[in-house]
Amino acid sequence: MSTLMAMGSATALGVPRSFTTAGVPADQQVELWQEHNSDALMGLHCRSIVDAAFGGETVNVQLAQTHLSRVRAHTAHVIERRFDLIRRGPGDSIVLFLVLAGEAFFHHSEGIRTLRRGQLVVCDSDQPFVRGFSSEFEELFVKIPRPVFFERTGLEHLGTPLFAAFGHDQNPVARRLASLVGRSTRVDSPCCLPDEDALLELVGALMGGRDHAGTAAYLAAARNYVDHRLSDPSLCAASIASAVGISPRHLSRAFASVATTVPQYVLGRRLDRAKVMLRRPDAASMTIAEIAMRCGFGSATHFSRSFALRFGERASDVRRHDSLQRGLASPDER
Repeated sequence: MSTLMAMGSATALGVPRSFTTAGVPADQQVELWQEHNSDALMGLHCRSIVDAAFGGETVNVQLAQTHLSRVRAHTAHVIERRFDLIRRGPGDSIVLFLVLAGEAFFHHSEGIRTLRRGQLVVCDSDQPFVRGFSSEFEELFVKIPRPVFFERTGLEHLGTPLFAAFGHDQNPVARRLASLVGRSTRVDSPCCLPDEDALLELVGALMGGRDHAGTAAYLAAARNYVDHRLSDPSLCAASIASAVGISPRHLSRAFASVATTVPQYVLGRRLDRAKVMLRRPDAASMTIAEIAMRCGFGSATHFSRSFALRFGERASDVRRHDSLQRGLASPDER
């Protein structure tokens, strides 16, 4: 049991961790599902509502302040966030559930609501609720510490849960948020971690507690666009502004509001991605020049100089350190 649970823990920042009930004895599957999700998300009580083997898997990613998760279940079941669980382990957080497939009811103090694909709910983790899921269900999950949520949104409290839609042609801010979390919780794409500041700005824009409909929302959208296209060497302020729907001048002002420029932001995100790739075992056969090219750098020299300036060490040193830890030799050392 301890080995299986270790697979599901998300202790390392930015490292996706997966968990599955596959291969678990049938009489332990629900128990382990409950134990894992209580440990990774919040204290929950889980029960299956069908007499069948329970199937489910999750991917968890812990960022500096927020926790992201993707949850899939193949068996109809119910989870409860009860008073006794809250007293025993208060979450002190605001959580978002974004439904990708199937449907689920959400029962809280104000009544019952059914959520289907393309719908989300925002609620306080320390307010009791019950959720019931269809047999084929998938959703994204975001947990934000309560002080961070209130600081980012400008709200002073969250009373009743908020419901919104993020489907096609609906709420572009919510849709961008779903896209960002979705890409970040794909276990096959560990280099697609989000800019946490952009993610929190999208949450702020979604809640609308301050004047987030303007600069902050455009900034979050621009950052999301950049993160999807870091490998494109032609990425520039003009193309980003056009995609977001504002002028390059307006875009520059948006980035200036957080004390940076468009080129500085693009360069920083490319370097961050390159550093992640340098440490990935599945990229060990690639040279540093190839990684630089895949991250949008047209010049290996420019990449090497920029990398050393940002991180205080050479790209080759980062790779060598991780290669030695894994007992591998990098292609740049052969």
